[in-house]
Parts: sequence; structure tokens; C-alpha cells
Amino acid sequence: MIQGIIGKKIGMTQVFTDDGHVIPVTMIQAGPCLVIQKKSLAGQAPRAQLGFVEPRQVKHVNKPQKGHFAKANVPPTRRLREFAMDDAGPNVGDTVSVGIFSESEIVNVCGTTKGKGFQGVVKRHGFHGGRGSHGSMFHRALGSAGSNTYPGEVIKGKGMPGRMGGRQRTIKGLEVVKVDKERNVLMVRGAVPGCNGNYLYVLKNSWKRR
Repeated sequence: MIQGIIGKKIGMTQVFTDDGHVIPVTMIQAGPCLVIQKKSLAGQAPRAQLGFVEPRQVKHVNKPQKGHFAKANVPPTRRLREFAMDDAGPNVGDTVSVGIFSESEIVNVCGTTKGKGFQGVVKRHGFHGGRGSHGSMFHRALGSAGSNTYPGEVIKGKGMPGRMGGRQRTIKGLEVVKVDKERNVLMVRGAVPGCNGNYLYVLKNSWKRR
């Protein structure tokens, strides 16, 4: 069995349990995906390259990509990703759906966080800043960043203003609340990185890297 799938974030909603509790969940369009290629390297677990199937047609495919998809006899896809798999994994051209997951299973979700642009230290690192009273001249500023004695420079790793967000992050230990095999929708407990429409990679937490 393959150990992951490509998906797209739909949004967040809530699910009510039988005893009346509310569970916040994220809806993920997990698949369907096509197996484009299989790899097997010495000393590593076999891997499979998946392509995420979307309703819109993929245009502007260059010649190397056309040959890559034609070799697998599958239509071109926009998003590709490699996942580890067991020895008895899917074959080239097979379809991988959300059925590889089950309810109450623990998964890890990888995605790109929302880009916030250039931000100051208060928003980016949670600095308190200075007094808010009139005339303090030190409200949301960084303040002193270095020293005029040893080492006489700004230490590497100092929290400073800069670009915030837009980085790949993985949220581990999310519980699968519901699996909708008809619509290929996966509901996981909690939030995942990125905005609605972002591509996500859902990985099985039960598989250990070999």
C-alpha cells in the first residue's frame, strides 16, 4: 500500500458526535491520484510518483513532460509528488483514492503556510514592544539588536523583521474523523497549513521510514 496522497484544502467546518460534542475539522480533497512512475533504489523503500487529477485540463505541457506521461499512458497532471510504498504497492497507471485511509487513523499533513509579506517583530515573533502611552517613541519597534562589547555584533538567529509565512510546514498527529469515498473527501481534526485551494500532502503516521 502507498503511504500518502496528494490533496487540496477545501476549507474548515465542524462535525457533531453522537453525544453532542463539536469537532472542528478540515476538509481535504484527497485524490484521486494516478501512479505515474515507480522507483526502487538499493537500501531504500520503493517509491511511487503520484499525479493529482483535477477537473480542469492541464495545458502548456512541454515535450519532456509529455513523454513522461505518455510512458505511463496517463493524462498530464499539474501536481506530482513521490510517496513511499510497500513492496505490494500499486502499479503504474492505477488510481489511488482516499480509500487508503480509515477513520480514527493518525496522519501528518504537509502544506505551505499563508504568506504574510514583510512583517515586524510584534507580528512575526510575538515581541511585546514598548509602552503604548503617548510620547514613548517605542511602540512596536525592535529595540536594541546588538551590543557594543563582546561579541560586538548581532547574534545569528536574532528575531528581526522580515518575510513571514510562505514556508512548508507539517502538522503531525491529526486524527481522521471521516472518510467520504464517493467524493474523495478526507476530514481531519484541527487545522492544516495554507489557505483554501492550497495543495497538501497527506502522509500515514503509522509508516516508519526504513
